[in-house]
Formats: sequence, C-alpha cells, structure tokens
Amino acid sequence: MEKEKVYAMSFAKIYPLLVSKAERKGRTRDEVDEVICWLTGYDRDGIRRALDNSVTYGAFFERAPHPNPNRRQIRGTVCGVRVETIEEPLMQEIRYLDKLVDELAKGKAMEKILRR
Repeated sequence: MEKEKVYAMSFAKIYPLLVSKAERKGRTRDEVDEVICWLTGYDRDGIRRALDNSVTYGAFFERAPHPNPNRRQIRGTVCGVRVETIEEPLMQEIRYLDKLVDELAKGKAMEKILRR
C-alpha cells in the first residue's frame, strides 16, 4: 500500500483494528490507549477527539502533542521491515505504533513495551 494512502486513512478506522488485534490476545483497549498515549503524548481525551473528528492517520501522528523521545528505542520488524531503518519520519511513527501493538498482542510486559 502506498504511504499516501496510509496517511489518508481515517484514524477512526484503524484504531478498532489495533484494539481488536490486542483483544484477540487477551489484552485490553485501555492497554492500547496507554501505548498510544506513551508514544504520541495524546491523553485519552485527545484520542477520543481524534476518533470523533475523523482525523487522518497521518494527521494524528503529525499533530502528536509530545512524541516520546524513548520511541527511538523501538527496534524490530513490522511487515518484514525494520522500524529503526524506515527513512520516512511519518511512516516510521506509524510503524512504531504497529510494533508496540504487536508486542502487546504477544504478551510482552507493559514495562518493556514502554521502554521503562
């Protein structure tokens, strides 16, 4: 899928997919929200506003209030691509979230997911 198409997708359409992936593995929506908050600096109300206002996925990350500086510690692959080597900054942010949700779904402890 072209990156422009990913950026133009609605956050409100992608968010339930992230939650569903986590819930299928016994994790919760609150844990997904915690991961999103840690990564982007949004609070839960900010996530809800983005969902209610049909914000695009690209805009959601572009407008992130306080991207966590520790997100650069996220390593590994998503869809066969190492997240730390992605050159497009916006796509890298999106893939960071994908990687964190993958870790959550795999049962990793929240302290490790949030690089504490």
